Parts: sequence; C-alpha cells; structure tokens
Amino acid sequence: LGRSRDRAEEYILPPHPRAASYGRLSRLLFFLEQRMRWITGLLRLRRGAFADVWKSTRIAGGGGQMYCTQSTEYSRPIGRYPTPYKKDLPYDIVELMEEVETKSGFLPNVFKLLSHRPAEFRAFFAYYDAIMNKETGQLTKSDKELIIVATSSANRCPYCVIAHSALHRIYSKNPTLADQVSVNWELAELGQRELAMLKFAMAVARAENITEEHFKELEEHGFDQEDAWDIAMVSAFFSLSNRIAHFTDLRPNKEFYTMGRLPREKEKTEKS
Repeated sequence: LGRSRDRAEEYILPPHPRAASYGRLSRLLFFLEQRMRWITGLLRLRRGAFADVWKSTRIAGGGGQMYCTQSTEYSRPIGRYPTPYKKDLPYDIVELMEEVETKSGFLPNVFKLLSHRPAEFRAFFAYYDAIMNKETGQLTKSDKELIIVATSSANRCPYCVIAHSALHRIYSKNPTLADQVSVNWELAELGQRELAMLKFAMAVARAENITEEHFKELEEHGFDQEDAWDIAMVSAFFSLSNRIAHFTDLRPNKEFYTMGRLPREKEKTEKS
C-alpha cells in the first residue's frame, strides 16, 4: 500500500496557489478534493494490477479468443514451445483451426503446437491432407489409422498413439483393436491382410532393408505397388510426426481418450 500511495501521488495535482487565502470551508473543500484525487489515483493503479492478473489468468486457462500453451485439462503445458496468440497468427491458419475446432468440438493440440511455425504448419497439414484424404487406392481410413497407431507405438509417441487410436475407433467402429495394436500388433486380432499391411509399414518405420519380398507379400494379400507406396508414406510421415511430438513434449487432449468408446451426446439424444 505504501508503494501504491507513493505512485498514486503522480496523479495528485500540486496545491492550488491561492489555497491559503480560502476560508475554513474552502480549505475543507480543497482538502477533500486532494483526498479524492489521491483515492482516484490509487484505484487506477489497483484496477491496472487487477487487469494484469485477469489477463494472465485468461492466458493460462486458454480463455477468450487465444490459443495458449497451457492446457486447461492438466497442470502441465501442452508442449515445450509457446503457442502464439490467435490475433498474431496468419488468417489462413486461424481459419483452418476454427474449422477443425467447430467440427471436432475441440482443437487438437498438434494444431496449437505447429502454429509456432506457420510455414511448417502449412507444409505439414498439406502433406497430411494429401496422404490421409486421398480418394484413390485400396487403403481405407481405418487402415491408415491402424498404420499410424502401430508406427507411433514403435516410435513411443503417446500423442499419436492416443489421438489416432481414437480416430481408428471412430472409423472402424471397433473399440478395442487399436488398443491391441498399440501394445503388440503381432498379437492383435488382425486378419491376414491387415497383418501384411502392418508388417510392411513397420519395416518402413524401422528403416529395415526393403526388398522385393516385401512387395510380393503385399501382392499376395491384394495390395499393388501403389498401395505399397500409400502404406509406406503413411508410416514414414508419421514417423516424422512422432519425432516432432517427442522432442516438443506434445501432450494429447483429454477428449481423445473417450472418443469412439462412449456415445456422443447427439447419439444419446437420438436413442432416447
């Protein structure tokens, strides 16, 4: 309070030059005026300090229209690098993030993390879109997600295992297979086609020597050379993603843990 009072004195005007000539009432009014000025100055200081506290609270809690490094779900940050304020991000990146958040109901932390480097953000998600959303080839969305789970498990990446296990549960309608693959894909309840697919994906992820025998085994299960390319690219790209998540200490959103396990609110409403 003593410091605040000293600083508040900056807001107090110097004494009126004719104050000594005022009568008793005038001196009382002058005294009250000076006190009001001091109180006003003190309140302005306190209000500024309160605003700083409120601002820091909103940033730490992810409030308002800001993307932030601090997770609202846990006491630890979502990653090792700071996330820019939304107002400081390029328009195209904000637009994509808002679209994803609107569709998903939350914004996956990988978007927040990579917004730290806008050019790399664009390159990463452009390639992601090219390999994950292509409409040609025999790989289904659930096939690709299973490859990602197996690859990410081998690379010890919690974020990608948890996030893409959730997506696999949604696409496949199978609530347990991704969990099995994340522990040991060779012992999971997979068909021969899926086993051949993951065997090739793991050979790529582990940088094994790729031989013609790999391609022959894929052909025996209905995969041609273009399908082999697709399997390899998903595995290779997410090996890159695993390493990015690893060194940045990227943490998964809590929403991923229950996705595909519990019915959505919309489904509950429809059934009731």
